[in-house]
Amino acid sequence: MPDPAAAAGPAHAVTARGSSAPVDAGASTGAGGGGAASRRRRTPPSSVVRSRWVPLAFLAPGFLVYAAFALYPLARAAQFSLYEWSGIGPSTFVGLGNYVELAGDAAFRAAIGNALVLIVFYALLPLAIGLVLAAILRRGQVRGLGVFRTVVFLPQVIALAVVAVAWKQIYSPDGPLNTALRALRLDSLAHGWLGEPGTALPAVGLVGTWLEMGLVTLLLLAGMSRIPDDLYEAARLDGAGPVREFFAITLPAVRGEIVTALVLTIIAALKTFDLVYLTTSGGPGTSTTVPSFEVYRRAFELKEVGSACAVAIVLTAIVFAINMLVARIGERDDEPAGGLR
Repeated sequence: MPDPAAAAGPAHAVTARGSSAPVDAGASTGAGGGGAASRRRRTPPSSVVRSRWVPLAFLAPGFLVYAAFALYPLARAAQFSLYEWSGIGPSTFVGLGNYVELAGDAAFRAAIGNALVLIVFYALLPLAIGLVLAAILRRGQVRGLGVFRTVVFLPQVIALAVVAVAWKQIYSPDGPLNTALRALRLDSLAHGWLGEPGTALPAVGLVGTWLEMGLVTLLLLAGMSRIPDDLYEAARLDGAGPVREFFAITLPAVRGEIVTALVLTIIAALKTFDLVYLTTSGGPGTSTTVPSFEVYRRAFELKEVGSACAVAIVLTAIVFAINMLVARIGERDDEPAGGLR
């Protein structure tokens, strides 16, 4: 006589009272089947995991360190910017008076203009040079790439004080640069590069280009190394040349690295102090004065701590606004990396 349970089929089983009931087919496969996984998935998370305070508890230590060393000093600087204070003794509350004075201060406007010019040398020129170098190295598969990466990144490792002293010697009237120009019979191009208003800022900016070029190149090389070779092979089969490959495949694929490089280099340009202080001290006149140097000058030379803090707050707002703009531009939708126009 056939077994009733077997006659009921795989979807039913006989209960203790003799009636058949549908069962989970996965559960019938035993402990090693999908039933155990299904039960695990259906298990609700514990109350600790569901609590909205758990993520905040993990973030709290890092946030406290950040607040102690970044947010608190920034808040204090904002507070000091509302006072007229020499750094010692009593202070006088002036509200937004320091900011109003900055709006009509020619030295401050010159510092902001110089900082914007330095963005070209610190960010845009290194990005253009880095894109070309990285694309050539990626396409050519140059031997000894590790050595090249070390050499090109070396300026980031050297202390800025050493860099400033070395370049000051190079730019001096009897330095290697002018000596080479005279040897090539280009005496008319020899200048006191750091002592003339027309050449001082570009000279400092070119040092920034040399400093940032290696960092940008390495960032872009890292991004390009993730691009599959199949995309380039398909593009070549479609008849694309090196220029079209660059604009259709390489450039869209490294958009994230470009945004990162721009953010880092723009911040470096706007907060430049060491290089200017050690090479030109803001001169001649105000031709190389930048906001960071203006903060130092007002706080430690003119003893105007409130005005210096106002400059620092304005500089922070400018850095934040420019980098937010760069990040928003980088977040815009673009074609997939493999799309050929």
